[in-house]
Amino acid sequence: MKKKKLFAILLLVAVCAGCGAEKEQTTMVTVDIATEHSEKEVVLQDFMDVEYIPLETSDEFVTQGSVMDIGDKYLLVKNWANDGDIFVYDRKTGKAIRKINRKGQGAEEYNFISGIILDENNDEMFVNCAAAKKIYVYDLSGNFKRSFAHPKDTREEGKSYHSLISKKDGSVTRDIYLPYDIIKTPCVHQGDGVAMTSVRPIIPNRGEWLLVDCSSDTVYNYVPEKNKLVPFFVKAPTKDPEILLTMGAVTDRYYFLHTVKKEFDFTTGRGFFMNDFMYDKQTNELYKAKVLNSDFVKKRSVDMFLHPINNNGIAAVQTLSAGQLVEAYQEDGLKGRLKEVAAGLDEESNPVVMLVKYKN
Repeated sequence: MKKKKLFAILLLVAVCAGCGAEKEQTTMVTVDIATEHSEKEVVLQDFMDVEYIPLETSDEFVTQGSVMDIGDKYLLVKNWANDGDIFVYDRKTGKAIRKINRKGQGAEEYNFISGIILDENNDEMFVNCAAAKKIYVYDLSGNFKRSFAHPKDTREEGKSYHSLISKKDGSVTRDIYLPYDIIKTPCVHQGDGVAMTSVRPIIPNRGEWLLVDCSSDTVYNYVPEKNKLVPFFVKAPTKDPEILLTMGAVTDRYYFLHTVKKEFDFTTGRGFFMNDFMYDKQTNELYKAKVLNSDFVKKRSVDMFLHPINNNGIAAVQTLSAGQLVEAYQEDGLKGRLKEVAAGLDEESNPVVMLVKYKN
């Protein structure tokens, strides 16, 4: 079997500056995700704060609203389509600042945007291009500064790991090994056919990082300031079919879990069925997750797994379609700040970015 490659090409070194105090877990939590669990409905505003940022719309600034990263001053957005556009918005107001596009085949250009990391302290952004196995560094005006290749896989046999790399030249500064007994991959084989899914290996955790590997039933919390790996969460072993686990947002009361059943029907082309759970630390119970946004009169679901951000104040990000908000506003279906925002939109407006934030 080919070696797995789980490099953390998220520039942990670049973004860990200013990390908060260590939050080590003292009691190990183990959950059984293979059994049936009841659904629990919670209202988002009861345990989190919510902020809405309407992205300014103009002839030049028309975006599908795929949020890449958020800092104190800037918000970086791209389109779902591979057009190369990177939009820089004001973090607080959503005002359009500039549009950058360095897509191409030249030495200073990317041909695909797999992810972007913002480094406001150095006025830089790191564009990861998985297709070229390179990271391109630009200033926030779009000027090229440097690039470096993804590090090569030099790990020891039988050890899965994440790596911290230098934001200056991409060299590996530290390897973080995750222990496991048997190699497990998110793949299903049948004859010559192979079906594959993905499991998010790195989840921001308020300046620290939750690290996941399919081969391990344990989720680990990595504390960069102390170079310390702490067991955080354990999944009871599963088999026939294996159920893979990764994490969503982690709040003061709830851990949000995302599971993928390692099962695929090659005849129908369907499989890898997913479930969302939340572990309630107050009751020590696991539930199927249903989080509702009370700023909609007819409460709508919130995705606590879609896009966690490595910002100390933000747990998750979701984009809201302007067309849907306008429709809800016209039907008097909105409340509070969201109603105010929707009043200034039309169906052609850019999406509204919803930030799910930890309560002060």
